[in-house]
Amino acid sequence: MAHYVTTIDSRLSPEEAFAYMADFSNAREWDPSVTEARRDGTAFELIAKFGGRPVPLRYEVLSTDPPRQIRLEARKPSFTSRDTITVAVAPGGSTVHYDAVLEFKGAGRVFDPLMQLLFNRTGAKAAAGLRAALNP
Repeated sequence: MAHYVTTIDSRLSPEEAFAYMADFSNAREWDPSVTEARRDGTAFELIAKFGGRPVPLRYEVLSTDPPRQIRLEARKPSFTSRDTITVAVAPGGSTVHYDAVLEFKGAGRVFDPLMQLLFNRTGAKAAAGLRAALNP
Protein backbone atom coordinates (compact mmCIF):
# COMPACT_ATOMS: atom_id res chain seq x y z
CA MET A 1 0.00 0.00 0.00
CA ALA A 2 1.32 3.44 -0.94
CA HIS A 3 0.39 6.27 1.40
CA TYR A 4 0.91 10.03 1.13
CA VAL A 5 -0.15 12.63 3.70
CA THR A 6 0.27 16.40 3.63
CA THR A 7 -1.11 19.35 5.56
CA ILE A 8 -1.44 22.76 3.92
CA ASP A 9 -2.19 26.09 5.57
CA SER A 10 -4.56 28.25 3.55
CA ARG A 11 -5.69 31.86 3.64
CA LEU A 12 -9.13 30.65 2.50
CA SER A 13 -11.90 30.26 5.05
CA PRO A 14 -12.77 26.65 5.94
CA GLU A 15 -15.96 26.97 3.87
CA GLU A 16 -14.05 28.25 0.82
CA ALA A 17 -11.28 25.67 1.14
CA PHE A 18 -13.79 22.85 1.57
CA ALA A 19 -15.87 23.98 -1.43
CA TYR A 20 -12.73 24.05 -3.59
CA MET A 21 -11.50 20.64 -2.43
CA ALA A 22 -14.94 18.98 -2.53
CA ASP A 23 -15.18 19.83 -6.23
CA PHE A 24 -12.60 17.19 -7.08
CA SER A 25 -12.58 18.26 -10.72
CA ASN A 26 -10.34 21.10 -9.45
CA ALA A 27 -7.57 18.49 -9.11
CA ARG A 28 -6.59 19.36 -12.67
CA GLU A 29 -5.59 22.83 -11.45
CA TRP A 30 -3.25 21.68 -8.69
CA ASP A 31 -2.16 18.10 -9.44
CA PRO A 32 0.24 17.98 -12.42
CA SER A 33 -0.45 14.25 -12.89
CA VAL A 34 -4.14 14.97 -13.65
CA THR A 35 -4.58 15.84 -17.31
CA GLU A 36 -8.39 15.85 -17.41
CA ALA A 37 -11.05 16.18 -14.73
CA ARG A 38 -14.79 16.72 -14.77
CA ARG A 39 -17.78 16.28 -12.54
CA ASP A 40 -20.23 13.54 -13.50
CA GLY A 41 -23.24 13.92 -11.22
CA THR A 42 -21.97 13.09 -7.74
CA ALA A 43 -18.78 11.47 -9.05
CA PHE A 44 -15.63 12.82 -10.68
CA GLU A 45 -13.97 11.49 -13.84
CA LEU A 46 -10.22 12.05 -13.94
CA ILE A 47 -7.41 11.04 -16.27
CA ALA A 48 -4.15 10.79 -14.34
CA LYS A 49 -0.70 10.03 -15.68
CA PHE A 50 0.77 7.12 -13.78
CA GLY A 51 4.11 5.73 -14.83
CA GLY A 52 3.83 7.86 -17.96
CA ARG A 53 0.51 6.29 -19.00
CA PRO A 54 -2.96 7.87 -18.83
CA VAL A 55 -5.18 6.10 -16.28
CA PRO A 56 -8.93 6.87 -16.22
CA LEU A 57 -10.29 7.09 -12.68
CA ARG A 58 -13.86 7.52 -11.49
CA TYR A 59 -13.91 8.93 -7.97
CA GLU A 60 -17.09 8.31 -6.02
CA VAL A 61 -17.87 10.34 -2.92
CA LEU A 62 -17.95 7.91 0.02
CA SER A 63 -18.97 10.50 2.59
CA THR A 64 -19.08 14.24 3.07
CA ASP A 65 -19.39 16.40 6.15
CA PRO A 66 -19.24 20.03 4.93
CA PRO A 67 -17.21 22.05 5.65
CA ARG A 68 -15.04 19.54 7.49
CA GLN A 69 -14.37 16.38 5.50
CA ILE A 70 -14.89 14.55 2.24
CA ARG A 71 -13.84 10.97 1.45
CA LEU A 72 -13.47 9.78 -2.16
CA GLU A 73 -12.60 6.46 -3.74
CA ALA A 74 -11.67 5.21 -7.21
CA ARG A 75 -11.63 1.47 -7.88
CA LYS A 76 -9.78 -0.31 -10.66
CA PRO A 77 -9.30 -4.07 -11.08
CA SER A 78 -5.68 -3.83 -9.91
CA PHE A 79 -5.89 -1.07 -7.26
CA THR A 80 -8.07 1.20 -5.16
CA SER A 81 -7.32 4.87 -4.54
CA ARG A 82 -8.82 6.48 -1.40
CA ASP A 83 -8.53 10.18 -0.61
CA THR A 84 -9.64 11.79 2.63
CA ILE A 85 -9.61 15.58 2.78
CA THR A 86 -10.15 17.26 6.13
CA VAL A 87 -10.48 21.03 6.59
CA ALA A 88 -10.09 22.77 9.95
CA VAL A 89 -10.24 26.34 11.21
CA ALA A 90 -6.80 27.91 11.60
CA PRO A 91 -5.53 31.41 12.43
CA GLY A 92 -5.85 33.48 9.27
CA GLY A 93 -7.87 30.89 7.36
CA SER A 94 -7.86 27.12 7.39
CA THR A 95 -5.75 24.00 7.36
CA VAL A 96 -6.29 21.30 4.74
CA HIS A 97 -5.15 17.80 5.62
CA TYR A 98 -4.89 15.47 2.61
CA ASP A 99 -4.52 11.73 3.14
CA ALA A 100 -4.16 9.54 0.04
CA VAL A 101 -3.88 5.75 -0.05
CA LEU A 102 -3.13 3.67 -3.13
CA GLU A 103 -3.78 0.00 -2.40
CA PHE A 104 -2.75 -2.59 -4.97
CA LYS A 105 -4.49 -5.93 -5.20
CA GLY A 106 -3.20 -9.43 -5.76
CA ALA A 107 0.22 -9.84 -7.31
CA GLY A 108 0.47 -6.06 -7.77
CA ARG A 109 1.31 -5.76 -4.07
CA VAL A 110 4.89 -6.84 -4.80
CA PHE A 111 5.35 -3.39 -6.37
CA ASP A 112 4.32 -1.55 -3.17
CA PRO A 113 7.84 -0.28 -2.35
CA LEU A 114 8.30 1.14 -5.87
CA MET A 115 4.77 2.57 -5.87
CA GLN A 116 5.50 4.31 -2.56
CA LEU A 117 8.49 6.07 -4.14
CA LEU A 118 6.41 7.15 -7.15
CA PHE A 119 3.50 8.17 -4.93
CA ASN A 120 5.82 10.31 -2.77
CA ARG A 121 7.13 12.11 -5.86
CA THR A 122 3.67 12.60 -7.36
CA GLY A 123 2.26 13.67 -3.98
CA ALA A 124 4.97 16.27 -3.40
CA LYS A 125 4.26 17.88 -6.79
CA ALA A 126 0.53 17.85 -6.12
CA ALA A 127 1.06 19.33 -2.64
CA ALA A 128 3.06 22.22 -4.12
CA GLY A 129 0.27 22.91 -6.60
CA LEU A 130 -2.35 22.62 -3.88
CA ARG A 131 -0.44 25.06 -1.66
CA ALA A 132 -0.53 27.62 -4.48
CA ALA A 133 -4.22 26.97 -5.28
CA LEU A 134 -5.28 27.33 -1.64
CA ASN A 135 -3.39 30.60 -1.22
CA PRO A 136 -4.49 32.82 -4.10
